[in-house]
Amino acid sequence: MKGNWRNSLLPQKLVPKTMLSRMVIMLLAAILLSQSVVSVIWITQFEHRDEESLIDVSNSLALSMASTVRFFRSLPFEYRHIVLNQLRNMGGTRFFVSLNYELIDVVPLTDSRRKSMVVDEVSRIMKRQFGEEIDVKVEFSAPETLHVLNNETLLTDLPPSWAQHTLVLEPYNPPILVMQFPLEDGEWIYMAALLPEPLMNLETEYLPRSQLVFLVIVTAMLLISIMVVVKWLSAPLKRFSTAAKQLGQDIHRPPLEVSGPAEIAEAAKAMNAMQEQLKRYLDDREELFSAISHDLKTPITRLRLRAELLDDDEHSEKFIKNLDELELMVKGALQCVKDTDIHENIESVDMMGLLQSIQEELADPETMSISGSVRAPFRGKPLALKRCLTNLIDNAIKYGDRVKVTLLDYEQRLYVLFRDYGPGISLYDQKKIFEPYVRLDNTRNRNASGSGLGMGIARNIVRAHGGNLDLMNHPQGGLLVKLTLPRQ
Repeated sequence: MKGNWRNSLLPQKLVPKTMLSRMVIMLLAAILLSQSVVSVIWITQFEHRDEESLIDVSNSLALSMASTVRFFRSLPFEYRHIVLNQLRNMGGTRFFVSLNYELIDVVPLTDSRRKSMVVDEVSRIMKRQFGEEIDVKVEFSAPETLHVLNNETLLTDLPPSWAQHTLVLEPYNPPILVMQFPLEDGEWIYMAALLPEPLMNLETEYLPRSQLVFLVIVTAMLLISIMVVVKWLSAPLKRFSTAAKQLGQDIHRPPLEVSGPAEIAEAAKAMNAMQEQLKRYLDDREELFSAISHDLKTPITRLRLRAELLDDDEHSEKFIKNLDELELMVKGALQCVKDTDIHENIESVDMMGLLQSIQEELADPETMSISGSVRAPFRGKPLALKRCLTNLIDNAIKYGDRVKVTLLDYEQRLYVLFRDYGPGISLYDQKKIFEPYVRLDNTRNRNASGSGLGMGIARNIVRAHGGNLDLMNHPQGGLLVKLTLPRQ
């Protein structure tokens, strides 16, 4: 159920196959999830702290502006500009201050939460200090569009000592807070100031660059570490998988090295123990069949002699015929064990040369034709492969008069196709043909002889090489046997 659910969500090609890819994807998802949760918590707390600081700074800034307004309001009209010039000559104050005869038009910045908080707080303090009826103007402006003194003069047009050292902070150029307060005689007190660091930027920075860099570095380090660990842990698994594949082809291969984590080492020990048990089982089976064959020969020979001494020739022939069949079955069973349990090393086999040698050994080589080609030798057991191919070729010629062998070689698999020109086999009988002592004389050549073990022996040899043997009727008549061998 789980596999179907996974495959329904993702195409099969996108599903990771290896342990390394799955571990990396799972770890990456876990890191991203955990960092997202932590970042949300961190940003929430950071934003709350910044907003509190922003309110405190706005409050302090507004009180300083109110103090400056009181100072200039207390001065006589004719002294205000004198004091203002002295302040400018001394290098300015915390604010850029000017006395204007008109309200300066300020190009406002885009509304944001932080901007509204500062504007509302400064307006609230100024109204609380001077009364709700005061029409105080508070707004934020960009440095390049800020007008001062009048609506024709830009901030950048003023001498550096007047304002640029106070309001321009290159290359950042943060937004400037502008407060304009009306005086009784028609003048406006114009004050501009920057918010202190790190509150200059009014935009909410949900994921600061330092946090992003930290996240990328931590993720990269964890991914590299997990890749190294997974490769280290999966190396014994790869050896284990290779040994399991080779075990079916060579039961006498060297034992698997016991290494790696405790669980994998235990699995390797179990693998080696299973290999030893299989060896003992095969040896015991061979000895058992040899003993049975030897033990049966004596009573069969004795019964044959007694049958020949019978006076009734008819019964004597029937007894001898039954004894011949019994002896044939015993020899066939023993031969089956010998043919499927070949103790030889895996070597490079020239499949084309092997087929040509089998063709030369036929009584009539013209009954066999070979086509196709192979790119490279096949790694297998030469004698076992020769017995397998010989059984299939003999069976095809016996029941189909002649055989056409075709070699198809690909990167992953080697195919050998055997097509005879007989009557073919029904789908029902195709399943039975690999069973021991099965001869389909009702559909094939009735005059053919044999024990009915050849196809079973051939399939066992192919499976021992990791391949398979399939049957199908050719569309133009005859039986087609497809031998598939994996290239490893």
